[in-house]
Amino acid sequence: MKSPGFFLVVIALTAAGCSPLVLRPANFAWPIEDVLKSDLHGMVHEERYSLSFSIKPLMYAETKDSVHVSNRIIRLIRGEQGYYFITGPKFKNVYVFSQGNGGLVLVNRILVSKTGLSSPAFNQRAPYIELLNGGQKPVLLTRDGIVKEVKK
Repeated sequence: MKSPGFFLVVIALTAAGCSPLVLRPANFAWPIEDVLKSDLHGMVHEERYSLSFSIKPLMYAETKDSVHVSNRIIRLIRGEQGYYFITGPKFKNVYVFSQGNGGLVLVNRILVSKTGLSSPAFNQRAPYIELLNGGQKPVLLTRDGIVKEVKK
């Protein structure tokens, strides 16, 4: 008769062989934001990171208009954990997306202005994303929302 310890060792070795390979730590942050202009079809293209996507659903979520999508400006940055933060002029929200199967999947919508942003800009402030808007106080963001306002 075999001991229970033998079976535990076999189970542990089997489980270890089935676990996925994970490379940690990893930092997905982009050093600076990208300012992207949509084409006639509502597509934006970021050549440096080989990223392109349609902003039509985003524009509809923000403005309830998915028809007038050409020549729209969005601001995009990627945080350390791999989440994409997107906003634009006149947006009331910052949208947080994760990479999904063939697209970007909304993780969170963060209300940052009741009247709309006048001149938004993103910065990396590890581990946060800093949102600037003209002369207003900067705001620190995570995928979960606003962390705190930055003191000037």
